[in-house]
Amino acid sequence: MKSISSFARIALSLTLAIGLGLLAKSAAAESPQEWTKAHLQELLEVYKHFHANPELSFAEKETAARVAEEWKSIGAEVTSNVGGHGVVGILKNGEGPILLLRTDLDALPVVEATNLAFASKVKVKDMAGGEVGVMHACGHDVHITNLIGVARYLAANKNAWKGTLFLIGQPAEERGAGALAMLEDGLFKRFPKPTMAVALHCDPNLASGVVSCRGGYTLANVDNVDIIVRGRGGHGAHPESTIDPIIQGAELVLALQTIVSREIKAIEPAVVTVGAIRGGTKHNVIGDSCHLQLTLRSYSDDVRKHLIEAVTRKAKAVAMSHRAPEPTVHIVEGTPSLFNDEKLALRVRGILETTLTKDKVVLGEPSMGGEDFSRYGRAGVPIVMYRLGTTDAKRAARLKDLGQVTPPLHSPFYYPDIEESLATGVASMSAVALELLKP
Repeated sequence: MKSISSFARIALSLTLAIGLGLLAKSAAAESPQEWTKAHLQELLEVYKHFHANPELSFAEKETAARVAEEWKSIGAEVTSNVGGHGVVGILKNGEGPILLLRTDLDALPVVEATNLAFASKVKVKDMAGGEVGVMHACGHDVHITNLIGVARYLAANKNAWKGTLFLIGQPAEERGAGALAMLEDGLFKRFPKPTMAVALHCDPNLASGVVSCRGGYTLANVDNVDIIVRGRGGHGAHPESTIDPIIQGAELVLALQTIVSREIKAIEPAVVTVGAIRGGTKHNVIGDSCHLQLTLRSYSDDVRKHLIEAVTRKAKAVAMSHRAPEPTVHIVEGTPSLFNDEKLALRVRGILETTLTKDKVVLGEPSMGGEDFSRYGRAGVPIVMYRLGTTDAKRAARLKDLGQVTPPLHSPFYYPDIEESLATGVASMSAVALELLKP
Protein backbone atom coordinates (compact mmCIF):
# COMPACT_ATOMS: atom_id res chain seq x y z
CA MET A 1 0.00 0.00 0.00
CA LYS A 2 2.83 2.32 0.85
CA SER A 3 4.50 1.86 -2.56
CA ILE A 4 1.17 2.35 -4.39
CA SER A 5 0.50 5.49 -2.39
CA SER A 6 3.94 6.86 -3.27
CA PHE A 7 3.37 6.04 -6.92
CA ALA A 8 0.02 7.80 -6.81
CA ARG A 9 1.58 10.89 -5.30
CA ILE A 10 4.27 10.93 -7.97
CA ALA A 11 1.66 10.46 -10.72
CA LEU A 12 -0.47 13.24 -9.27
CA SER A 13 2.53 15.55 -9.09
CA LEU A 14 3.41 14.80 -12.70
CA THR A 15 -0.18 15.35 -13.80
CA LEU A 16 -0.31 18.73 -12.01
CA ALA A 17 3.04 19.75 -13.43
CA ILE A 18 1.98 18.83 -16.96
CA GLY A 19 -1.35 20.58 -16.49
CA LEU A 20 0.25 23.74 -15.18
CA GLY A 21 2.78 23.63 -17.98
CA LEU A 22 0.03 23.35 -20.56
CA LEU A 23 -1.84 26.26 -18.96
CA ALA A 24 1.28 28.40 -18.97
CA LYS A 25 1.99 27.45 -22.57
CA SER A 26 -1.59 28.26 -23.54
CA ALA A 27 -1.45 31.66 -21.80
CA ALA A 28 1.93 32.51 -23.28
CA ALA A 29 0.67 31.60 -26.76
CA GLU A 30 -1.89 34.40 -26.63
CA SER A 31 0.44 37.03 -28.05
CA PRO A 32 -0.75 40.62 -28.56
CA GLN A 33 -0.90 40.05 -32.33
CA GLU A 34 -2.96 36.87 -32.01
CA TRP A 35 -5.34 38.38 -29.47
CA THR A 36 -5.80 41.52 -31.58
CA LYS A 37 -6.51 39.50 -34.70
CA ALA A 38 -9.13 37.45 -32.86
CA HIS A 39 -10.85 40.53 -31.38
CA LEU A 40 -10.38 43.09 -34.15
CA GLN A 41 -13.95 43.03 -35.46
CA GLU A 42 -15.45 43.81 -32.06
CA LEU A 43 -12.93 46.63 -31.60
CA LEU A 44 -13.91 48.04 -35.00
CA GLU A 45 -17.50 48.33 -33.78
CA VAL A 46 -16.25 50.22 -30.72
CA TYR A 47 -14.29 52.53 -33.02
CA LYS A 48 -17.30 53.23 -35.23
CA HIS A 49 -19.34 54.17 -32.15
CA PHE A 50 -16.80 56.73 -30.99
CA HIS A 51 -16.26 58.08 -34.50
CA ALA A 52 -19.98 58.65 -35.03
CA ASN A 53 -20.50 60.22 -31.58
CA PRO A 54 -17.77 62.82 -31.03
CA GLU A 55 -17.84 65.45 -28.28
CA LEU A 56 -15.99 68.74 -27.98
CA SER A 57 -13.38 69.60 -25.36
CA PHE A 58 -14.81 69.87 -21.83
CA ALA A 59 -18.06 68.27 -23.07
CA GLU A 60 -16.91 64.62 -23.28
CA LYS A 61 -19.58 63.35 -20.89
CA GLU A 62 -20.90 60.37 -22.90
CA THR A 63 -17.47 59.44 -24.25
CA ALA A 64 -16.07 59.37 -20.71
CA ALA A 65 -19.04 57.33 -19.46
CA ARG A 66 -18.50 54.68 -22.15
CA VAL A 67 -14.78 54.52 -21.43
CA ALA A 68 -15.50 54.16 -17.69
CA GLU A 69 -17.88 51.25 -18.36
CA GLU A 70 -15.32 49.54 -20.57
CA TRP A 71 -12.66 49.72 -17.89
CA LYS A 72 -15.04 48.62 -15.14
CA SER A 73 -15.90 45.56 -17.24
CA ILE A 74 -12.27 44.35 -17.11
CA GLY A 75 -12.08 44.70 -13.33
CA ALA A 76 -10.35 48.08 -13.07
CA GLU A 77 -11.09 50.46 -10.19
CA VAL A 78 -12.59 53.42 -12.03
CA THR A 79 -12.85 57.04 -10.94
CA SER A 80 -14.74 59.54 -13.10
CA ASN A 81 -14.83 63.33 -13.23
CA VAL A 82 -11.13 63.86 -12.60
CA GLY A 83 -10.29 67.33 -13.91
CA GLY A 84 -13.61 67.61 -15.71
CA HIS A 85 -14.68 64.51 -17.63
CA GLY A 86 -11.37 62.73 -17.04
CA VAL A 87 -11.48 59.00 -16.29
CA VAL A 88 -8.91 57.00 -14.32
CA GLY A 89 -8.81 53.21 -14.32
CA ILE A 90 -6.49 51.32 -11.97
CA LEU A 91 -5.87 47.63 -12.62
CA LYS A 92 -3.63 46.12 -9.95
CA ASN A 93 -1.78 42.88 -10.50
CA GLY A 94 0.69 42.38 -7.69
CA GLU A 95 3.94 44.17 -6.96
CA GLY A 96 5.77 45.88 -9.78
CA PRO A 97 6.04 49.10 -11.81
CA ILE A 98 3.14 51.49 -12.33
CA LEU A 99 2.57 52.06 -16.07
CA LEU A 100 0.38 54.94 -17.20
CA LEU A 101 -1.30 54.55 -20.59
CA ARG A 102 -3.26 57.56 -21.82
CA THR A 103 -5.88 58.36 -24.42
CA ASP A 104 -7.47 61.71 -25.15
CA LEU A 105 -11.28 61.90 -25.40
CA ASP A 106 -12.23 65.09 -27.22
CA ALA A 107 -13.04 65.93 -30.84
CA LEU A 108 -12.82 69.09 -32.96
CA PRO A 109 -15.36 71.66 -34.22
CA VAL A 110 -15.11 70.38 -37.79
CA VAL A 111 -17.87 69.32 -40.18
CA GLU A 112 -16.94 65.84 -41.40
CA ALA A 113 -16.64 65.40 -45.18
CA THR A 114 -15.30 61.83 -45.42
CA ASN A 115 -18.54 60.20 -46.65
CA LEU A 116 -17.86 57.21 -44.41
CA ALA A 117 -20.93 55.12 -43.61
CA PHE A 118 -20.44 55.92 -39.93
CA ALA A 119 -19.38 59.56 -40.43
CA SER A 120 -20.24 62.02 -37.69
CA LYS A 121 -23.39 64.05 -38.20
CA VAL A 122 -23.16 65.65 -34.77
CA LYS A 123 -23.80 69.38 -34.50
CA VAL A 124 -23.75 71.38 -31.28
CA LYS A 125 -23.81 74.97 -30.07
CA ASP A 126 -20.40 76.50 -29.50
CA MET A 127 -19.52 78.96 -26.73
CA ALA A 128 -20.65 81.86 -28.92
CA GLY A 129 -24.04 80.26 -29.47
CA GLY A 130 -23.43 79.30 -33.10
CA GLU A 131 -23.92 75.81 -34.51
CA VAL A 132 -20.79 73.81 -35.28
CA GLY A 133 -20.14 70.34 -36.60
CA VAL A 134 -18.11 67.94 -34.47
CA MET A 135 -15.60 65.39 -35.79
CA HIS A 136 -12.78 63.18 -34.56
CA ALA A 137 -10.48 64.80 -37.12
CA CYS A 138 -7.35 64.20 -35.01
CA GLY A 139 -7.74 60.45 -34.51
CA HIS A 140 -8.74 60.50 -30.85
CA ASP A 141 -11.41 57.90 -31.64
CA VAL A 142 -8.54 55.61 -32.69
CA HIS A 143 -6.67 56.42 -29.47
CA ILE A 144 -9.73 55.63 -27.32
CA THR A 145 -10.49 52.33 -29.05
CA ASN A 146 -6.82 51.39 -28.99
CA LEU A 147 -6.56 51.83 -25.22
CA ILE A 148 -9.79 49.91 -24.66
CA GLY A 149 -8.28 47.07 -26.69
CA VAL A 150 -4.97 47.18 -24.81
CA ALA A 151 -6.79 47.18 -21.46
CA ARG A 152 -8.90 44.19 -22.49
CA TYR A 153 -5.80 42.28 -23.59
CA LEU A 154 -3.87 42.96 -20.39
CA ALA A 155 -6.87 42.06 -18.21
CA ALA A 156 -7.21 38.76 -20.08
CA ASN A 157 -3.49 37.96 -19.70
CA LYS A 158 -2.67 38.98 -16.13
CA ASN A 159 -0.38 35.99 -15.70
CA ALA A 160 2.02 37.60 -18.23
CA TRP A 161 2.71 40.82 -16.28
CA LYS A 162 3.03 42.25 -12.77
CA GLY A 163 2.45 45.71 -11.40
CA THR A 164 -0.23 48.35 -11.82
CA LEU A 165 -1.87 49.48 -15.03
CA PHE A 166 -2.84 53.17 -14.74
CA LEU A 167 -5.35 54.02 -17.47
CA ILE A 168 -6.24 57.63 -18.28
CA GLY A 169 -9.06 58.97 -20.42
CA GLN A 170 -8.08 62.63 -20.67
CA PRO A 171 -10.41 65.49 -21.64
CA ALA A 172 -9.66 68.66 -23.60
CA GLU A 173 -6.39 67.76 -25.29
CA GLU A 174 -7.39 69.91 -28.26
CA ARG A 175 -7.61 72.90 -25.94
CA GLY A 176 -4.25 72.04 -24.36
CA ALA A 177 -5.92 72.06 -20.97
CA GLY A 178 -7.02 68.53 -20.04
CA ALA A 179 -3.75 67.16 -18.66
CA LEU A 180 -3.26 70.25 -16.51
CA ALA A 181 -6.85 70.01 -15.23
CA MET A 182 -6.33 66.39 -14.19
CA LEU A 183 -2.99 67.13 -12.54
CA GLU A 184 -4.48 70.08 -10.65
CA ASP A 185 -7.30 67.79 -9.52
CA GLY A 186 -4.71 65.63 -7.75
CA LEU A 187 -4.02 63.00 -10.41
CA PHE A 188 -0.67 61.98 -8.92
CA LYS A 189 -1.79 62.57 -5.33
CA ARG A 190 -5.14 60.77 -5.31
CA PHE A 191 -3.64 57.90 -7.32
CA PRO A 192 -0.18 56.29 -7.23
CA LYS A 193 2.42 58.23 -9.19
CA PRO A 194 3.42 56.26 -12.32
CA THR A 195 6.85 54.81 -12.86
CA MET A 196 6.55 55.67 -16.56
CA ALA A 197 3.93 56.71 -19.12
CA VAL A 198 3.28 55.79 -22.76
CA ALA A 199 0.83 57.09 -25.37
CA LEU A 200 0.48 56.99 -29.13
CA HIS A 201 -0.81 59.47 -31.68
CA CYS A 202 -2.19 58.98 -35.18
CA ASP A 203 0.00 60.15 -38.06
CA PRO A 204 -1.49 60.25 -41.59
CA ASN A 205 1.98 60.83 -43.05
CA LEU A 206 3.01 57.32 -41.98
CA ALA A 207 1.76 54.21 -43.73
CA SER A 208 -0.67 52.09 -41.75
CA GLY A 209 1.23 49.21 -40.18
CA VAL A 210 4.19 51.51 -39.49
CA VAL A 211 5.07 53.38 -36.27
CA SER A 212 7.70 55.97 -35.43
CA CYS A 213 9.52 56.47 -32.14
CA ARG A 214 12.38 58.75 -31.14
CA GLY A 215 13.85 60.12 -27.95
CA GLY A 216 14.30 63.77 -27.06
CA TYR A 217 12.15 66.70 -28.18
CA THR A 218 9.35 65.55 -30.46
CA LEU A 219 6.68 68.27 -30.06
CA ALA A 220 6.87 71.96 -29.29
CA ASN A 221 6.05 74.55 -26.66
CA VAL A 222 2.87 76.26 -27.83
CA ASP A 223 2.06 79.83 -26.76
CA ASN A 224 -0.65 82.11 -28.11
CA VAL A 225 -0.26 85.89 -28.14
CA ASP A 226 -2.85 88.62 -28.66
CA ILE A 227 -1.49 92.08 -29.45
CA ILE A 228 -3.62 95.19 -29.72
CA VAL A 229 -1.74 98.13 -31.19
CA ARG A 230 -3.40 101.50 -30.66
CA GLY A 231 -3.50 104.71 -32.60
CA ARG A 232 -5.63 107.77 -33.16
CA GLY A 233 -8.38 107.46 -35.72
CA GLY A 234 -9.44 109.91 -38.38
CA HIS A 235 -10.12 110.51 -42.06
CA GLY A 236 -8.18 108.45 -44.58
CA ALA A 237 -7.59 111.57 -46.67
CA HIS A 238 -5.80 113.30 -43.78
CA PRO A 239 -3.44 110.68 -42.30
CA GLU A 240 -1.17 113.36 -40.88
CA SER A 241 -3.77 114.02 -38.16
CA THR A 242 -3.90 110.37 -37.11
CA ILE A 243 -1.70 107.65 -35.67
CA ASP A 244 -2.38 104.74 -37.99
CA PRO A 245 -2.69 101.36 -36.19
CA ILE A 246 -2.83 99.48 -39.52
CA ILE A 247 0.64 100.73 -40.44
CA GLN A 248 1.86 99.75 -36.98
CA GLY A 249 0.39 96.30 -37.43
CA ALA A 250 2.02 95.86 -40.84
CA GLU A 251 5.41 96.98 -39.50
CA LEU A 252 5.05 94.67 -36.52
CA VAL A 253 4.29 91.62 -38.71
CA LEU A 254 7.60 92.17 -40.52
CA ALA A 255 9.55 93.06 -37.38
CA LEU A 256 8.41 89.87 -35.67
CA GLN A 257 9.99 87.78 -38.44
CA THR A 258 13.44 89.00 -37.48
CA ILE A 259 13.19 87.38 -34.03
CA VAL A 260 13.82 83.88 -35.34
CA SER A 261 16.13 84.90 -38.20
CA ARG A 262 18.32 87.28 -36.19
CA GLU A 263 17.91 86.58 -32.46
CA ILE A 264 17.67 82.78 -32.16
CA LYS A 265 20.55 80.40 -32.89
CA ALA A 266 20.09 78.72 -36.25
CA ILE A 267 20.33 75.29 -34.61
CA GLU A 268 17.46 76.09 -32.20
CA PRO A 269 13.99 75.40 -33.63
CA ALA A 270 11.55 78.32 -33.30
CA VAL A 271 8.50 79.65 -35.13
CA VAL A 272 6.66 82.99 -34.92
CA THR A 273 3.47 82.99 -36.97
CA VAL A 274 0.95 85.82 -37.25
CA GLY A 275 -2.23 83.88 -37.89
CA ALA A 276 -4.72 86.76 -37.92
CA ILE A 277 -4.75 90.55 -38.22
CA ARG A 278 -7.88 92.66 -37.92
CA GLY A 279 -8.29 96.40 -38.03
CA GLY A 280 -10.33 99.16 -39.58
CA THR A 281 -13.95 99.48 -40.67
CA LYS A 282 -14.07 101.32 -44.01
CA HIS A 283 -12.01 102.37 -47.03
CA ASN A 284 -11.52 105.98 -45.96
CA VAL A 285 -11.46 105.61 -42.20
CA ILE A 286 -8.31 105.20 -40.14
CA GLY A 287 -9.29 103.31 -37.01
CA ASP A 288 -8.11 103.41 -33.43
CA SER A 289 -6.69 99.88 -33.08
CA CYS A 290 -5.45 96.77 -34.83
CA HIS A 291 -5.53 93.26 -33.38
CA LEU A 292 -2.87 90.66 -34.17
CA GLN A 293 -3.01 87.00 -33.13
CA LEU A 294 0.19 84.94 -33.00
CA THR A 295 1.34 81.43 -32.26
CA LEU A 296 4.85 80.86 -30.92
CA ARG A 297 6.58 77.48 -31.17
CA SER A 298 9.84 76.33 -29.62
CA TYR A 299 11.47 73.37 -27.88
CA SER A 300 13.68 74.67 -25.09
CA ASP A 301 12.43 76.74 -22.17
CA ASP A 302 15.14 79.36 -22.84
CA VAL A 303 14.01 79.89 -26.43
CA ARG A 304 10.39 79.98 -25.29
CA LYS A 305 11.21 82.76 -22.82
CA HIS A 306 13.21 84.64 -25.47
CA LEU A 307 10.35 84.55 -27.99
CA ILE A 308 7.85 85.93 -25.48
CA GLU A 309 10.21 88.73 -24.41
CA ALA A 310 11.09 89.63 -28.00
CA VAL A 311 7.47 89.78 -29.19
CA THR A 312 6.64 92.16 -26.34
CA ARG A 313 9.72 94.28 -27.04
CA LYS A 314 9.04 94.55 -30.78
CA ALA A 315 5.41 95.53 -30.22
CA LYS A 316 6.41 98.32 -27.84
CA ALA A 317 9.21 99.50 -30.15
CA VAL A 318 6.89 99.86 -33.13
CA ALA A 319 4.39 101.80 -31.04
CA MET A 320 7.13 104.08 -29.72
CA SER A 321 8.39 104.81 -33.23
CA HIS A 322 4.90 106.05 -34.15
CA ARG A 323 4.42 108.00 -30.92
CA ALA A 324 1.44 105.71 -30.29
CA PRO A 325 0.01 104.55 -26.97
CA GLU A 326 1.66 101.44 -25.54
CA PRO A 327 0.15 98.27 -27.02
CA THR A 328 -1.54 95.52 -25.04
CA VAL A 329 0.34 92.22 -25.25
CA HIS A 330 -1.56 89.29 -23.78
CA ILE A 331 0.27 85.96 -23.69
CA VAL A 332 -1.55 82.71 -23.04
CA GLU A 333 0.95 79.97 -22.25
CA GLY A 334 -0.21 76.76 -23.82
CA THR A 335 1.33 73.32 -23.73
CA PRO A 336 4.98 72.74 -22.84
CA SER A 337 7.20 70.91 -25.30
CA LEU A 338 7.08 67.13 -25.30
CA PHE A 339 10.39 65.48 -24.45
CA ASN A 340 10.46 61.72 -24.87
CA ASP A 341 12.64 60.24 -22.14
CA GLU A 342 15.60 59.00 -24.16
CA LYS A 343 16.27 55.86 -22.13
CA LEU A 344 12.60 54.84 -22.13
CA ALA A 345 12.23 55.71 -25.84
CA LEU A 346 15.17 53.46 -26.71
CA ARG A 347 13.55 50.64 -24.76
CA VAL A 348 10.13 51.19 -26.34
CA ARG A 349 11.65 51.37 -29.80
CA GLY A 350 13.34 48.01 -29.26
CA ILE A 351 10.03 46.44 -28.17
CA LEU A 352 8.30 47.88 -31.24
CA GLU A 353 10.98 46.49 -33.54
CA THR A 354 10.65 43.05 -31.99
CA THR A 355 6.86 43.14 -32.21
CA LEU A 356 6.36 44.68 -35.66
CA THR A 357 9.78 43.94 -37.27
CA LYS A 358 12.45 46.61 -37.82
CA ASP A 359 11.21 47.73 -41.24
CA LYS A 360 7.89 48.77 -39.65
CA VAL A 361 9.54 51.07 -37.09
CA VAL A 362 11.05 54.38 -38.23
CA LEU A 363 12.72 57.18 -36.32
CA GLY A 364 10.31 59.89 -37.47
CA GLU A 365 10.86 63.63 -37.36
CA PRO A 366 10.29 66.13 -34.56
CA SER A 367 7.29 68.40 -35.12
CA MET A 368 6.40 71.94 -34.13
CA GLY A 369 2.91 70.76 -33.22
CA GLY A 370 1.91 70.51 -29.58
CA GLU A 371 0.50 67.86 -27.22
CA ASP A 372 -0.36 68.20 -23.55
CA PHE A 373 0.77 64.64 -22.82
CA SER A 374 4.00 66.56 -22.21
CA ARG A 375 2.64 67.76 -18.86
CA TYR A 376 2.93 64.29 -17.32
CA GLY A 377 6.63 64.42 -18.18
CA ARG A 378 6.93 67.86 -16.61
CA ALA A 379 5.34 66.36 -13.49
CA GLY A 380 8.35 64.07 -13.10
CA VAL A 381 7.22 60.93 -14.95
CA PRO A 382 9.40 59.52 -17.77
CA ILE A 383 7.17 59.61 -20.87
CA VAL A 384 7.17 58.35 -24.44
CA MET A 385 4.67 59.16 -27.15
CA TYR A 386 5.10 57.22 -30.38
CA ARG A 387 3.26 57.78 -33.64
CA LEU A 388 0.91 55.37 -35.39
CA GLY A 389 0.66 55.35 -39.17
CA THR A 390 -2.94 55.52 -40.44
CA THR A 391 -2.78 55.83 -44.24
CA ASP A 392 -2.75 52.76 -46.46
CA ALA A 393 0.33 52.93 -48.70
CA LYS A 394 -1.75 52.25 -51.83
CA ARG A 395 -4.17 55.07 -50.98
CA ALA A 396 -1.26 57.47 -50.41
CA ALA A 397 0.28 56.48 -53.77
CA ARG A 398 -3.06 56.92 -55.55
CA LEU A 399 -3.53 60.40 -54.09
CA LYS A 400 0.01 61.33 -55.11
CA ASP A 401 -0.64 60.18 -58.67
CA LEU A 402 -3.71 62.42 -58.73
CA GLY A 403 -1.64 65.36 -57.53
CA GLN A 404 -3.41 65.39 -54.18
CA VAL A 405 -2.05 65.27 -50.65
CA THR A 406 -3.05 62.84 -47.93
CA PRO A 407 -5.62 64.67 -45.76
CA PRO A 408 -3.80 65.91 -42.67
CA LEU A 409 -5.02 65.80 -39.09
CA HIS A 410 -7.74 68.39 -38.37
CA SER A 411 -8.95 68.14 -41.98
CA PRO A 412 -12.66 67.40 -42.58
CA PHE A 413 -11.43 64.74 -45.06
CA TYR A 414 -9.11 62.92 -42.64
CA TYR A 415 -9.83 59.29 -41.87
CA PRO A 416 -7.58 56.38 -40.89
CA ASP A 417 -7.42 53.11 -42.78
CA ILE A 418 -8.71 51.70 -39.60
CA GLU A 419 -8.27 47.91 -39.70
CA GLU A 420 -4.50 47.85 -40.13
CA SER A 421 -4.03 51.00 -38.06
CA LEU A 422 -5.97 49.65 -35.09
CA ALA A 423 -4.43 46.19 -35.34
CA THR A 424 -0.96 47.76 -35.27
CA GLY A 425 -1.82 50.11 -32.41
CA VAL A 426 -3.35 47.51 -30.10
CA ALA A 427 -0.69 44.89 -30.76
CA SER A 428 2.23 47.31 -30.40
CA MET A 429 1.03 49.05 -27.24
CA SER A 430 0.06 45.74 -25.64
CA ALA A 431 3.54 44.40 -26.35
CA VAL A 432 5.12 47.55 -24.92
CA ALA A 433 3.01 47.23 -21.77
CA LEU A 434 3.86 43.53 -21.34
CA GLU A 435 7.58 44.21 -21.56
CA LEU A 436 7.53 47.27 -19.30
CA LEU A 437 5.49 45.30 -16.74
CA LYS A 438 7.52 42.13 -17.12
CA PRO A 439 7.44 40.05 -13.92
